[in-house]
Amino acid sequence: MVRKINKRASLDDLGYILGVLLVFGFLLLILGSWTDSFNEKIQDMSIIPDDGKQAIGKVNNLYSGALDNSFLFLAIGLAVISILFAMMVIVHPIFFIFYVIALTVVIFVSGILSNIYQEAAANPQLAPMAAKLLYTSQILNFLPLFAGIIGTIIAIVMYKNWRDA
Repeated sequence: MVRKINKRASLDDLGYILGVLLVFGFLLLILGSWTDSFNEKIQDMSIIPDDGKQAIGKVNNLYSGALDNSFLFLAIGLAVISILFAMMVIVHPIFFIFYVIALTVVIFVSGILSNIYQEAAANPQLAPMAAKLLYTSQILNFLPLFAGIIGTIIAIVMYKNWRDA
C-alpha cells in the first residue's frame, strides 16, 4: 500500500476558492462595464467606418459570453481540483466536528461575500453587465450553497480514507 505523506488539502482551499471567485467576478463585472462604455463611445464616433463599428460590436457581444463561460469553468475546475487534492489527505474522523464548525464559519463568510457581490451588481452602472453575466451572477449569488456543497464533498472524501493509512 502506498503511504500518502505530506499531501495537503482542507477547508482553507475552499476559502481560497471563494476569494478567487469573488475577485474574478468583480473583475468581470468592472471590465465588462468598461468595454460596454468603450463600445458605446466607438459607436458614437463618426470617423470610424461602419464595418469597424460592427466588428467592435460583435467582439463586445462575444466578450460577456466568453468570460461568463470562463467563470463557470473556473468555478467547476477549482472545485474539482480541491476535491482531488482532498483525496490525498487522510484525517482521523475525530476531527470531523472541528471541520463542521469551520465549514459553518466558511459558509457564513461566503454569505457575506455573496452580499458584497450582490450590492456591487445592483449598482446602476454595473447592473446591465451583471445581467449579461448569467453564470457569474448565479454562482456568486448562491456562493454559500456552493461553499456548502463543495465543503461537504471535501469532508466526505477526506474522512472516508482514514483506515487506508
